[in-house]
Amino acid sequence: MTAAEISRIAGVTRATVSNWRRRHVDFPAPSGGTDSSPLYDLEEVRAWLASRGQHTAATPSGELRTTLRLRERAGAGAPDLLLLVLAAARRPADDLTGLLALPDADLLKQANDAAAGVSDVVPDTEPVEFTAADTTVLRALLLCVRDESAQTALGVLAERELEDSAASGAYRTPAPLAGLLARLIPGFPTRVLDPACGSGTLLTAAATRGARELYGQDSLPVQARRTAVGLTLTAGEGADVTVRTGDSLRADAFPDLTVDAVLSNPPYGDRDWGHDELAYDSRWAYGFPPRAESELAWVQHALAHLEPGGHAVLLLPPATASRSSGRRIRAELIRSGALRAVAALPPGAAIPLHIGLQVWVLQRPEPTRPAYQSVLFVDTVGEPSVPGRGGTRSGSVDWARVTEQILSAWTAYAEDPDGFEAQAGVARAVSVVDLLDEVVDVTPARQVRSSQADIDPQELARETAATREGLAAAVRTVAELAGTAPWDAAGAAAREWRTATVSDLARGGALKVLRAVPVSPRAMAAEAGADGGERPPALTGGDIARGTGPTGQALDVQAEQMPEIAVGDVLVRNLVGGTGAVARVAGEAEAGALLGAGVHLFRPDPARLDPWFLLGFLSSEANLAGASTGSSSLHLSPGRLRVPLLPLAEQRRYGEAFRRVEALREQARRAQDLAEQTARLVSGGLTGGQLVPEPT
Repeated sequence: MTAAEISRIAGVTRATVSNWRRRHVDFPAPSGGTDSSPLYDLEEVRAWLASRGQHTAATPSGELRTTLRLRERAGAGAPDLLLLVLAAARRPADDLTGLLALPDADLLKQANDAAAGVSDVVPDTEPVEFTAADTTVLRALLLCVRDESAQTALGVLAERELEDSAASGAYRTPAPLAGLLARLIPGFPTRVLDPACGSGTLLTAAATRGARELYGQDSLPVQARRTAVGLTLTAGEGADVTVRTGDSLRADAFPDLTVDAVLSNPPYGDRDWGHDELAYDSRWAYGFPPRAESELAWVQHALAHLEPGGHAVLLLPPATASRSSGRRIRAELIRSGALRAVAALPPGAAIPLHIGLQVWVLQRPEPTRPAYQSVLFVDTVGEPSVPGRGGTRSGSVDWARVTEQILSAWTAYAEDPDGFEAQAGVARAVSVVDLLDEVVDVTPARQVRSSQADIDPQELARETAATREGLAAAVRTVAELAGTAPWDAAGAAAREWRTATVSDLARGGALKVLRAVPVSPRAMAAEAGADGGERPPALTGGDIARGTGPTGQALDVQAEQMPEIAVGDVLVRNLVGGTGAVARVAGEAEAGALLGAGVHLFRPDPARLDPWFLLGFLSSEANLAGASTGSSSLHLSPGRLRVPLLPLAEQRRYGEAFRRVEALREQARRAQDLAEQTARLVSGGLTGGQLVPEPT
């Protein structure tokens, strides 16, 4: 185990572990690793801690995570523990306590018998045979189930298993989004299918709304197994959970099944979805999907599994709504009344975070009912983020507002499609005749914002007036800051001073230089597939450029190794080029956040360096250019930055000047944003007929 892992199980900082290594000759010697990153034997460390009266402070889930990691590091793969999670969850806490007290041989027999007893629940699972080498991880697992929960243990196992499937693009649907999709199904459906179930988030959301027959299929065996166990734990007694492994489009595990509802977040952009083999498949009732339209194949697969009148809700990429290759299928979906609504989500709602995904609500037509004559469109892309957390992370989405807007519009429309009243800039029902043009574009922004007649002239005039007043106030503030004090000439020649590099200052103790631990794509995928709740916020280079609060989210496995930002820290982006701010001094808004990707942290000794003085010189164009490498992308080498050697009192004079400059820059950015907003409102109002020019 690493020094960081020792600090976690002992409940101390990493600095304390370093002190133990230096001061205590009986501290366990490294058993592997390198001089810079030594590894220690877990049992030796535990024995040493116990000899000093230092008991483990790790949580049961942390113990399980550490045990699994150590087995992998030793080259021994972890056994398939999913069955044991399910078996342990069905036993009371006293039984688990009794199991933990058993000798190793008896524990192994009990564990093997328990796993065999639930093997029919998990698909494609080989017979499990735990051995003596597994006793440590078995005890950690049982302890985690007893003291925390079976779902927590399941999440820890998924972190490790899904790491191997990162390249497959297996990402978890965020719980707030899964809840929204489930609530878009009218009523309370009993039978629900997810043909690309992943880790089972959508089926879990359906189960919480009363669904009792849950069907899932996924091409990744680890995902199917996790879904089967997780749903069985969540749905409880009386629920019928059936999960299968396989490609739903090529090898449908439920060919004759029809259900009340389908929920799915299918794969995107898959050109190898079975186009050549499935040309004559009976599911293509609305047209054979072109090779580039795998999403429309999933749409028709979902409709084929519905009872007449049943609903399907799918999460799809925005290109599905507008690509020319899918025009004919979209037209048939609209003409038949199968496409009921399309809602656009803000970026950050789900992976991929940089684009705004769309929710499609579909209904299998009923033979005795006339086709619907309109489609509902809802656009939440323009909705603001949670204050201080804006950006492109799922934690930045104001889910309460997005959910309320989509659900309220859909509920009102479903009750009375012909009488639905448009909500300006947010929701609008568009007639089938208007949609069936030469492009058949069902992008919500195009449909919601295309009708200026829905906007109230009085309301637009009030909004425009408020924005103009804000712009005028910002301009006055800029003028005041620009004229705060004269900037006198230094003399006939520029001032010169002695300088020192950041590396020299760090060696002398005047400041510390810190940087976030790199995040591998494999770790990102593993964490995205794991349960973990709210994660600590992290400040990224993008946040500095945009001027926002922390929008990143630290991975659980790395949070313990990431520096925590304090008031007075100087934060500088690693990528020097591009637009936006390069650096900032941390204030109360950043304090407590973790240092995210793409940021260098400079922590000055306040008795020797003023933070605003440091910010001004570190972020100067000449200094950054001299300390950066690269051609198209300039990467900062922080140790090469230079800082003048000035007395602290003089530093503070410069620091106050730099503080005023940053305030001026921030207000100028705000004024620019308000100017753009004012121009957009006035221009849109004039062209839409809501505003009129001033009389001459």
